[in-house]
Amino acid sequence: MQKSYRLSIAHINDTHSNFEPSPVQFTLTDNQQSYQLEGHSGGYARLGFQINKARQQAESEQTPFLFLHGGDSFQGTLYFREFKGAANAHLLNLLKPDAMVLGNHEIDAGNSPVQAFLNRIDFPVLAGNMDLSHEDRLKAGRLYGHPMLYDFDDSSETAKVLIKPFHDTKMAIIGITLDQMRLIARPDPDTHFVNAIDTTSKTIARLKQQGINHIIVLSHLGLDQDRELAAQVDGISLIVGGHSHTLQGQMSDIGLSNIPYAETINNTPILHAGKYAETLGLVELVFDPVGSVTQLVGNNYFMLGEHITVTHVDGNKSVDSNTSHKLIKQLFSHPSVRGSQHDEHIHQVIHTQYRPSLDALENQILAHIPRDFIHTRLPSKHLPHGSEIAPWVSRSMYKSAKHIEPNIDFALHNAGGVRQSLNKGQLSLADVVGRILPFELPLTLYQIMGKYVIEALESAINSATNNGIMGTGAGSFPYPYGLRYFYDGKKIKGQRITQIEIYKQDTWQPLDPNKLYIGVSSAYTAAGKEGYDALLHAHWQQPIEHQTLPEAFVDFVSQHGHLIGKTLFANVHYISHREP
Repeated sequence: MQKSYRLSIAHINDTHSNFEPSPVQFTLTDNQQSYQLEGHSGGYARLGFQINKARQQAESEQTPFLFLHGGDSFQGTLYFREFKGAANAHLLNLLKPDAMVLGNHEIDAGNSPVQAFLNRIDFPVLAGNMDLSHEDRLKAGRLYGHPMLYDFDDSSETAKVLIKPFHDTKMAIIGITLDQMRLIARPDPDTHFVNAIDTTSKTIARLKQQGINHIIVLSHLGLDQDRELAAQVDGISLIVGGHSHTLQGQMSDIGLSNIPYAETINNTPILHAGKYAETLGLVELVFDPVGSVTQLVGNNYFMLGEHITVTHVDGNKSVDSNTSHKLIKQLFSHPSVRGSQHDEHIHQVIHTQYRPSLDALENQILAHIPRDFIHTRLPSKHLPHGSEIAPWVSRSMYKSAKHIEPNIDFALHNAGGVRQSLNKGQLSLADVVGRILPFELPLTLYQIMGKYVIEALESAINSATNNGIMGTGAGSFPYPYGLRYFYDGKKIKGQRITQIEIYKQDTWQPLDPNKLYIGVSSAYTAAGKEGYDALLHAHWQQPIEHQTLPEAFVDFVSQHGHLIGKTLFANVHYISHREP
């Protein structure tokens, strides 16, 4: 048995159909002045170049190489809206992953789109805690028994595992996804997700019995749950993750995260690579014979185009060309930044086979937006009321619903349903349906007692902040219109909504817990997903025909675009939450 085992890995996660370079923003300082640098990073053609380069280098050094995807390839842009999963499968095949884990957005629309994706791909999808043993064997879109899917083996109660030759031994890759899948996605009713930690633990025990010590968990759990998995389960060599959009790396000097790349818990390094194909994780590892990592050198890398705009952070001062040149040079010399070299074949496939369908939508202008509206899922010191765009989305839902139900009282939407900030300038149809609101969710009207609205708000916030519960991610944080609430996370559960009011007759009035109100939400939220289960106590629910969430916003900005930019009432007053 040899003494050390080398491995080279490239990894991405939460790419969300961002096949072209994505806009990115950095903050740099010079002479105690702060500047914003904006450019475009990543995309599949640039990923292809860097992955091929890493693959060739590993080959020349006779080092095994893996390229892994941490889940959530689906949704996110016009490419998915226009081509569903077909473009995703085609372009991922060109990148040649060794494996991808099933993300929650892969199963947003049930099992059938997953089956269509599996039918097209050349690489396995791992979902070791996805239990298909009760799936109807005769239905269309059946996943049970698909050769490209490594799901839960109910006979052994362990994950089906991808085994790779590794030097003089073998390496196992286990795919583990969210066991709260039913709360945040829409798997078919006969599809279940079993406990992530239990499945991993039992699978590792079985692998160890077979003499396999080098074990990678490819996870779509998010960083917090990856930490918990690493802490509770011994024997995981490495976790390669996704879901939380975490960008690891020491990047505070360019205005970004300062999270260690490969945070290690219980001797298990955890790797995440940001979001939207903006960055690529590249790492060189050395393992000992029992599967522990003894050396790790790696980082996340932006693949940045040469066109960079430099502005002063206060927006009013001009920037001279010498300062601009100096700052751009400083940015490109950062260890986390690479250039824009791309794979020409992938570039041509995107721009000849897929891009033309999107151009018409880009040219349809809806409104002029007077300033940037920043989207953040949770309130912060800089944005104490949270997202600046989510309340406008709720307002558009309210306006849309009012045509059908004149007595509507409020709209309620979750932060994760909005995907990007709203930028100053011309707003196109493509911006809305491809970037800001890419999920074509129907709207649902409902009548509900005030006490259940209060319960839903607290539960959704507790879920978003992991405040005393195992959360589903910050995407559940609630943004209403026509309703305002005050939340104090230091109070005991059930009493954290300290004040709640409804806007009627041009004034704020206390919400009566025992009175019935009419609300509108996306069908996803109204179905009780992500902590909103109290909405299932509605007296009635009524789908709004022929009106989706993005369509409501498109109609609103087309008719009332001049209103955006005026101040909305602050509907979210959020004090604090306990540490998880």
